[in-house]
Amino acid sequence: MKTILCYGDSNTWGYIPGQGRRYAPDIRWPGILSRELGDDYRIVEEGLSGRYTVWDEPFRPGRNGAALLLPLLQSHAPLDLVILMLGTNDVLHFRENTAFDAARGAEILVDIVQRSSCGVDDLPPDVLLVSPPKITRLSAELSLKCHGEPDKSAEFVQYYAAVASAAGCYFIDAAEYCNPSPVDGVHLDEAGHLALGLAMAAKVQACV
Repeated sequence: MKTILCYGDSNTWGYIPGQGRRYAPDIRWPGILSRELGDDYRIVEEGLSGRYTVWDEPFRPGRNGAALLLPLLQSHAPLDLVILMLGTNDVLHFRENTAFDAARGAEILVDIVQRSSCGVDDLPPDVLLVSPPKITRLSAELSLKCHGEPDKSAEFVQYYAAVASAAGCYFIDAAEYCNPSPVDGVHLDEAGHLALGLAMAAKVQACV
């Protein structure tokens, strides 16, 4: 059996747009991934709302993705593949951050995985780096909470693809397959989770 760790933010956790509650496991994209891959794969969900690539936030501790990644790799080892989908919050909450900065943060996460011994036979697991979905028009509630520049998310793909190429890891652009719900402009609805889960499954089957 192959073990896959899905490491992400609220769109991996399954945040319901406009509500804040969580989709059921079979609706979330990791659940779709698990269903499509079948019993030969074990999917470990490690999504957390508000998680960044490398940044800290004073209002919600524990959101620095780089600080938590290695302990979680060790906790779930041995891993065959780590799927990394972070960066949305980097540009959503910090005005000074660019898509390039988010990709630099993602590069650090890839490096943590590739330097670890948390794969089979104490080797590093494979990595699938995901360029996150684009942020669209924010709801009034999120506009009040988020002070970044969502339009910068349109540039995710070029910088994330460059990171994946340099690191020699697998890559997929989530924006090719799904868009956030118009309810809040950030979070995937059920159709988005389904489309992303199916795309992830096809990608995993091709590379693992």
